[in-house]
Amino acid sequence: MNNFIFENSTKVIFGKGCVKEFLASLVDGFGDTVMLAYGGGSIKKNGVYDQIMETLVKAGKNVVEFSGIMPNPTYAKVQEGAKLARDNRVGGILAVGGGSVMDCCKAVSLAAVYKGDIWTDFWAKPGVIDFDPLPLGMVVTVAGTGSECNGGAVITNEELKVKTGRDYPRCNARFALMDPTYTFTVPKSQMISGGFDTLSHIMEIYFSGPDAENVSDDLAEALMRGTIRDLRAAVQNPEDYDARSNLMWESTMAENRILKLNKQTDFQCHMMEHQLAAYVDCNHGAGLAVLHPAYYRAICEKGAAKFARFAARVWGISNQGKSEKALARAGVDALTAFIRELGLPSTLRELGVTEETSLEEIANTVPLAPGGYGKLTHKDVLNIFKECF
Repeated sequence: MNNFIFENSTKVIFGKGCVKEFLASLVDGFGDTVMLAYGGGSIKKNGVYDQIMETLVKAGKNVVEFSGIMPNPTYAKVQEGAKLARDNRVGGILAVGGGSVMDCCKAVSLAAVYKGDIWTDFWAKPGVIDFDPLPLGMVVTVAGTGSECNGGAVITNEELKVKTGRDYPRCNARFALMDPTYTFTVPKSQMISGGFDTLSHIMEIYFSGPDAENVSDDLAEALMRGTIRDLRAAVQNPEDYDARSNLMWESTMAENRILKLNKQTDFQCHMMEHQLAAYVDCNHGAGLAVLHPAYYRAICEKGAAKFARFAARVWGISNQGKSEKALARAGVDALTAFIRELGLPSTLRELGVTEETSLEEIANTVPLAPGGYGKLTHKDVLNIFKECF
């Protein structure tokens, strides 16, 4: 293992009934007024909204609602939330939902107190947060992004057609409440998409140096096997508590910074998907499912040792009679077959990309990641897009 510094300040309370039992005490430090943030309103249909509102009111809090946070949260939405927080003198934000809601609220927690332009100073380039954002808490209702236990937020600037993410430890939530039963009412397609996002996060960390045996890769292999197992079980029975609770924690473990210790990380596929979404607003997990096989076919021979290990240790493929490169390709084939098994899309057309979409323009805006095996050029990215079209 190489040198590292690990930090994660979020307190996690996990399990059935945790919101009802712990929420009131956790928002004690949020002042008199709490902003309740959520997405399209599904929490009003499944009873989560009523339970949380009742708890906040009993705790003596004034509640300001910030709703309508979209799947790919925009900078305009962040600014709307920040203004709402300032105008109502909000003391803390409670984000209820999945990654989009949580990401948006992290950006709002900065923008509500910062005097400048947070996009220019913290998203267009890395910045230094030398002030206290608004206190933030999470109630997770959708598993996938792992946003509940990091300071990362992916935001789309619609005007610039740029979707990018930054991870600032000062934006970590103070607490994350994780009741797996809250995910039971999530549509199956959304559950699958979120689960694949989890798998993608782990792969993006795993397929990078160093390649010597190390704890981070050992954990990643176990988490990939578990995510595959639990996705299959949850597809068969969406109310399988063991599977859904495992998926929820696997999502958190993938992005709470533990796996990234000692690793360079890749995330080139995420950067490609982010820019596609900035232009066509596609589902994140679905976009990753389309791109990963083509991306990995392009780079697997350059990282043949790691991809061969992936084939053997994650998919259980025998190396008998196979060269290292052949085993590496077999691992990518197994991933491709799993994507088909889940019913995820396999072409960009299924994501809303058309003949009129300028793939070259999108490819030229994709940041090129330094940490993976491919070291792509923008022409390579365009070729991957064309293969997926």
